[in-house]
Amino acid sequence: MAILPCFASAELEAACKVLGDTTNGLTGGEIAYLLSEIGVVDTDPSLTKWKRLYNALVVKQNEVKGGNFVIQFINKAMAPAKYTTATELFHWRRDGLNVALAFAGYRVREDGKVAHSTRESTLDGARARAGRLRSLLENRGTHTEVLRYCKAELLQENYFHAVLEAVKGLAERLRMMSGLGSDGADLVNTVLSVKSPILAINTLKTDTELSEQKGIANMLVGIFGAIRNPVAHAPKTTWAMPEQDAIDVFGILSYVHRKLDGATKI
Repeated sequence: MAILPCFASAELEAACKVLGDTTNGLTGGEIAYLLSEIGVVDTDPSLTKWKRLYNALVVKQNEVKGGNFVIQFINKAMAPAKYTTATELFHWRRDGLNVALAFAGYRVREDGKVAHSTRESTLDGARARAGRLRSLLENRGTHTEVLRYCKAELLQENYFHAVLEAVKGLAERLRMMSGLGSDGADLVNTVLSVKSPILAINTLKTDTELSEQKGIANMLVGIFGAIRNPVAHAPKTTWAMPEQDAIDVFGILSYVHRKLDGATKI
């Protein structure tokens, strides 16, 4: 095989940060096994995963004066057979790698193999290749109000802040529709009160309709308590937001927004 050009340090670091991600990356044991399988010495096994992987690959790259072993490692790590019960994990890693590798003129195909592609020179161009989540949400018919508040975050595949902005956007819509300036549970319980509501999602004439109004209010209070508050107060490193969780949250938010579409002000 011909010697491939070396990866720049920034490109290699970005790829290793994907593969060694704390939440969605390879395990320490997987990194050790794959390095051994391609004949690369695990030079610093005590370091954090991405630094350990970076050091091992950069030493080998400098030794052979080529990027071949980087490609070999990614091909091994992204073999589809490893993801038969973890398709979302495959897509997450592939999207992240495609942003990192775009600057070097490579991409990870659907079969997990690295292939040549047009070299990107801008971050926007690289991110555009990893816009699968936004396309997925749009194809699922996600409410436009959900996407309105998190366009930049979604473009960056930043699920942590995308969810935060989308939930904050729901609170803002309640304030705009009701004219109130409060927040959180106080806002929801006042706006969607059963006894003296400001907004009604139905006619509130039957027990079933009253129960629906109360249920939507309880759902919103739960969203603020279980999602917005932890995300707003915890750093990204301690409150992880995997892609599947983000998709599920967006689905709940979309459902609530559709209920608000038909709400009337009393």
